[in-house]
Amino acid sequence: MALNTENEHAKQASAKMMRSAGMLSFLTLISRVLGLIREMTKARFLGTGLFSDAFTVSFIIPNFMRRLFAEGSITVAFIPTYKGYLHAKRDPETREFLSASLTVLTICVSTVVALGIAFAPYIVKLFGSDPVETTILTRIMFPFLALVSFAALLQGILNSHEIFGPSGLAPILFNLCFIGVPWLVGSRLGNPARAMAVGVVIGGFAQALVQIPSVVKLGMRFGFMNPLRAFQNPGMRKVFALIAPTILGMAAYQVNDLVSTALASRVGTGTASSLQYSLRLQELILGIFAVSAGTVLLPRLADAVRERAWRDYSVTLGQTMRSLLLLTVPVAVFSMAFNERIVTLLFKSGDFSDISVKLTAGAFFWHQTGLVFIAMNRLIAPAFYARSDTKTPTWAGIASFGVNILLVLVLAAKFKGPGIAFALSLSSAVNTALLVAALIHGNIEGIRSELWNSLKYTLKMLAFSLVAVLPALVADHLTLAAVTRAHSKLIYAGIPLVAGTIVFAATGIALLVLTKDKVAGSITNAFSRRARGRSSSRS
Repeated sequence: MALNTENEHAKQASAKMMRSAGMLSFLTLISRVLGLIREMTKARFLGTGLFSDAFTVSFIIPNFMRRLFAEGSITVAFIPTYKGYLHAKRDPETREFLSASLTVLTICVSTVVALGIAFAPYIVKLFGSDPVETTILTRIMFPFLALVSFAALLQGILNSHEIFGPSGLAPILFNLCFIGVPWLVGSRLGNPARAMAVGVVIGGFAQALVQIPSVVKLGMRFGFMNPLRAFQNPGMRKVFALIAPTILGMAAYQVNDLVSTALASRVGTGTASSLQYSLRLQELILGIFAVSAGTVLLPRLADAVRERAWRDYSVTLGQTMRSLLLLTVPVAVFSMAFNERIVTLLFKSGDFSDISVKLTAGAFFWHQTGLVFIAMNRLIAPAFYARSDTKTPTWAGIASFGVNILLVLVLAAKFKGPGIAFALSLSSAVNTALLVAALIHGNIEGIRSELWNSLKYTLKMLAFSLVAVLPALVADHLTLAAVTRAHSKLIYAGIPLVAGTIVFAATGIALLVLTKDKVAGSITNAFSRRARGRSSSRS
């Protein structure tokens, strides 16, 4: 009886989590669509030439630090610690912890920004892009690190209270700034790349600003404090203990990106840019599904760990994994089959030529082979962070880093962009395998059966996707024959892609309905209950 009650509680919590993830996914969908428009804007102004490579390299450098100090490390170390303060319900200690967090974060990121601006000429020498322009762009964009780090702290506070709307709105504003500034000022700053760099900084400011009212509404009152007291705060010491291995793991992942970009910029003009365009497309998919689910999952798992509800923990993780597999496996198969059509429709214009399409589509195909593994990593890693275990994901990340670097060194010279993309995908698979093995080794109640069910569901969705993609390719071929002489990409690329998408989706949905798929049914029921609840509240 107790087991049934616990399972029912887990299912209810999972349904609530999926509804929260659905809301965040909707906001993220808008953000990622704007992100595509952002990349289309970049492609329109810069193509895959020297300015594009300079901007790509210069943005990666502060972005590397952002992920190190902000969205990754701060979130995974801050939320479990802050949750502990909320659970204890000691307001003065909570306020002091928040003040300590703000103070320490400000000191750290300000120091890094100052050093980054000062040493930018030496940093960019590691890359093969234009040193003068890359240095200018790097110096413009380094303050973005401070702004987005503060935004990440605010997001951690709100997410701990299970408030996800403002953090979903923040990247929307960032993308609007990135898109708008180049069109408004164009080349008045010297060239469009500099205008985009200014847009990045303004966007970082908007990300922080939009979350402040919600934090104030919570009644969270905190500010700067004595730095010595801040560093000695018990909560900060716990954060440092969690964040140290996390930074090491995040550094390994981001150094992956840096090394790959450095090598890509040396094997041919446009290779680095094509890899970044491809990764932005992949991030669109991951952002809509995996990032949103992982964001909502972490505080939910942290609560389960605190209550020692281990079956609840396992069921929540397993159900979230299968919900994500329902979406990511078909998307991966479809995007690999229609890679060139997708790239043409989204990016081909202005300086983004047929050569640019070939470069980007080739990288995108091999990046998508790792989509499911990266998505699973975004879910499984929080399962360790919720237990205050940051070491396991760190060592898995370091192993993945080693595999990636070895493969890049072997494949980059001969296969260029596609070889570098495949190296990232295979290393992501290694990371997933190591995390899953660690979960199994932990002997958590119910985790083995949940992982086994997720593996079986992966194979099922792969089979369904391969069946669905065949008639989709036929529809694409037949439609293309009818519009092949059209001059507009919206016609010769868009119409076949839409036809293939409709056939693929219809076939996949039919297979799910015929087999009475429980995962699809649970998602549908969760949103139906939410809709009925809204309807009854209005009446």
